[in-house]
Amino acid sequence: MQDKDNRPSRLLGADSSFRVSFEFFPPKTPAMEEKLWQSIERLAPLAPNFVSVTYGAGGSTRERTHATVTRILKETPLRPAAHLTCVASKRDEVDEVVRGYGQAGVRHIVALRGDPVDGVGTAYEPYPGGYANSAELVAGIKKVGDFEISVAAYPEKHPESRSLAADIDMLKRKVDAGADRAITQFFFDNDLYEAYVERVRAAGINIPIVPGIAPVHNFAQVARFAAGCGASVPDWLAQRFEGLEDDPATRQLVAAAVAAEQVLDLVDRGVTDFHFYTMNRADLVYAICHLLGMRPAKPAPTEAAA
Repeated sequence: MQDKDNRPSRLLGADSSFRVSFEFFPPKTPAMEEKLWQSIERLAPLAPNFVSVTYGAGGSTRERTHATVTRILKETPLRPAAHLTCVASKRDEVDEVVRGYGQAGVRHIVALRGDPVDGVGTAYEPYPGGYANSAELVAGIKKVGDFEISVAAYPEKHPESRSLAADIDMLKRKVDAGADRAITQFFFDNDLYEAYVERVRAAGINIPIVPGIAPVHNFAQVARFAAGCGASVPDWLAQRFEGLEDDPATRQLVAAAVAAEQVLDLVDRGVTDFHFYTMNRADLVYAICHLLGMRPAKPAPTEAAA
């Protein structure tokens, strides 16, 4: 199979000033699958740098992740990246998954340690015979094949890390093992991201540190996610959504305004790459990209039309 990275894009005319990527999760039901593909079809004309598909704790979505990634590869012009974790799998099992992606034509993997099978609050323990952490996973993927690898970064440190310095040291180990890009956990305080990037650069880490942006479709849900992953929720953000629990129309407008403010402020700080946690919903992300000046790409003319 021809490597997708070397195929000429079927989309022309997208604004090249910014590079965006979109994260989706594999659907559990036919209704969720329909919603996912509606979102993919809505966002695909923006010609993202790549789209990623998440991987459940303990490999619980392994088959659905693979099915979603391969369908994206076969049915769209998009470049998919598959998430992969160390949890509940031996090294040879993980390596076999990597080889399967390579055989399917997937050349980009998002390598993560992963959450414990029992969920948030449970201490992580390496699986017997498995990769102990994400740095080992990156090195293992590189041994299997020449994949592009993205890894996670934490502007407010991983909740299990003893310090931000220890967190940055782990990021350095991932880069030394072969990581090409880091995507941050979502955050709402751009000063924290900027300070983090400065510390990362001071540590000699020079790969792109792409900010992860989470449009607030549901404030209560985002607050729960933030509590589990160590991201702070500023008081001003809670105040923006106060009293809108039963007013979805206004909540949508406020969410768009909040996300646009954050992204445009990052643009003012020199950021050109963004990774959006879509939650399989396209409208807010599409609106933000529009504000960035991105427009739907036009299909390349066919020979007959030319």
